[in-house]
Amino acid sequence: MDRQRFYEARSKVLNGEHVRAGIGTYGEKTVHAVLKNYFEPYADSHESRVGGFVADIVGEDGIIEIQTGDFARLRKKLEAFLAVSRVTVVYPIARQKWIISIDPETGEQGRKRKSPAKGKPWDAFPELYKIKQFLNHENFRLCIVMLDVEEYRRPPETEGLKRGRRRGYVRYDRIPLELVDEIHIYCLQDWEYFIPKELPEEFTSADFGSLSGVGRNYASYMLNVLTAAGAVDRVGKRGNSFLYRLSLDNLI
Repeated sequence: MDRQRFYEARSKVLNGEHVRAGIGTYGEKTVHAVLKNYFEPYADSHESRVGGFVADIVGEDGIIEIQTGDFARLRKKLEAFLAVSRVTVVYPIARQKWIISIDPETGEQGRKRKSPAKGKPWDAFPELYKIKQFLNHENFRLCIVMLDVEEYRRPPETEGLKRGRRRGYVRYDRIPLELVDEIHIYCLQDWEYFIPKELPEEFTSADFGSLSGVGRNYASYMLNVLTAAGAVDRVGKRGNSFLYRLSLDNLI
């Protein structure tokens, strides 16, 4: 993690250099643009074609794809990219955000308020579930980036809505303020970051959820992903619950 390089990337993007250089051609949002410049400051390595797809970055460390959501859209890219290169998927999560409403016509900003919601690294798991078939590929890597952000929201479009129905404000853009942490999953042992130390030899999703501080349903998501990655084995059942065990050959 290099906070100085992050501030430099943030300044570059917010000063509009990426737009003047033509990097913003693909309609990227600010978090995406800042992280792209953070992981690779050289614009010549951005937006390169590989196997019929456009990769965010192609450099000495292979391909880097910055995905802010909907990992299902990554599947075809990963099929092509992983066959020819090491691929790092970067997923930003807002640890803390401050919400600001904007008027889309005038640009006037409303009051800034701190959101009570706080993002956690394991918030990545519902997205990772969508690409779980790639998680144990030898060329696959993951980097979860924890950020503090300002989130700008605009009023919803009301045209075409039935009478009496309302939509909430729509996220327009996010401006990264601080780089808080990076969690790198480069090998099988790195998944241990998400595994509680106090687990018994065999455990259920309820055990895992209780020790991890997440709900049972969320724990099932996590265990499904960890099983696909090879960090956990499903070894049987206890009543109606699946039993799991850490992969003995790979994790302590």
